[in-house]
Amino acid sequence: MAIANTSAKTETAEDETEGAGDQAQPPQLRRRLGRADLREVPEARRALRELLRQWGKPGRSDIAELLTSELVTNALVHTDHDAVLTATVGPRGLHVEVRDFVGRRPRLCVPIADERTHGRGLVLVQSLADAWGVRAHGVGKAVWFDLDAEAA
Repeated sequence: MAIANTSAKTETAEDETEGAGDQAQPPQLRRRLGRADLREVPEARRALRELLRQWGKPGRSDIAELLTSELVTNALVHTDHDAVLTATVGPRGLHVEVRDFVGRRPRLCVPIADERTHGRGLVLVQSLADAWGVRAHGVGKAVWFDLDAEAA
């Protein structure tokens, strides 16, 4: 699947049915996020909300939106590069990853009380996701999380 050249373009696997034959692809969102463009955060949430309209128990898509916005924000604030958001709905649930092009791994830290907006993103991911992690790529890394659709 091609990644769009502009940050405004979003693709889903459902849009690419031509040539797919009888093999159904899982619903997927793939979106390029522009370097340091924090307008991408609400756009990523909107696109994920659209993907997850019929997914999971009540509240699961809200958690997915929150965690996705944390990963997108981290990638855009802590790197000086574009990033790529991929979300896939499969039989086991939702898998979301944000890939950036900086090898430096994120650090999980305890937020300091007087730092109102910093240091809480990965703590939220760790607390609310069913699984999460960081995977190295040839250039950069992907920070990911999984949510089970049926978990309470």
